[in-house]
Parts: sequence; C-alpha cells; structure tokens
Amino acid sequence: MSGEDSQRKGFRVFGRVQGVGFRWWTAREADRLGVRGTVRNCSDGSVEVMCVAEGDLIERLERAIRRGPPMSLVERVEYVECSLPITHEGFSIRR
Repeated sequence: MSGEDSQRKGFRVFGRVQGVGFRWWTAREADRLGVRGTVRNCSDGSVEVMCVAEGDLIERLERAIRRGPPMSLVERVEYVECSLPITHEGFSIRR
C-alpha cells in the first residue's frame, strides 16, 4: 500500500491523553481503518501520532483522535511534520 495517493500527517494531541489507554486505542483505530504509523507519549504529557494512509483515511483517524477513548479528554490537536516514509508498514506503539 504505497500508492501515489498516499499521504503523511503528524499530530500532537494535548489534554488528558496519557495514562488513559490513548496509545492502544489509537493503534486499534488505525488498524481498523488501515492507517499505518506510530503513536508515542511525549515528555510534556502530550501524545504524538505519525501516520501514512491513502485517500481520506488520515482524516477519519484524525476525527477519531479528536474524540479519543472514553477516559481521555482531548483539549487540542496540533499538526506536526510527519517523519515517516510513505512506505512505512503497520501501526506501532512506541514508548
């Protein structure tokens, strides 16, 4: 899945997003949608999501991220530069 319409996007998610299962929930949502990438906790309490997908899949994941899992409280989402290559495979949780 490295077609010419693949897109890359990065997000920083702020709020109550650590210690509430946000990374695991994001990985499950990404797998369900077919989005490739990574998710990790950042030292400032935010969560960083890097993703690669085709079509509108990244936008669909972004809508889910803005909601978050039940115990989270997403206050804001910022766009960041995505460091993943278009050819990145799978979705992984980083520490």
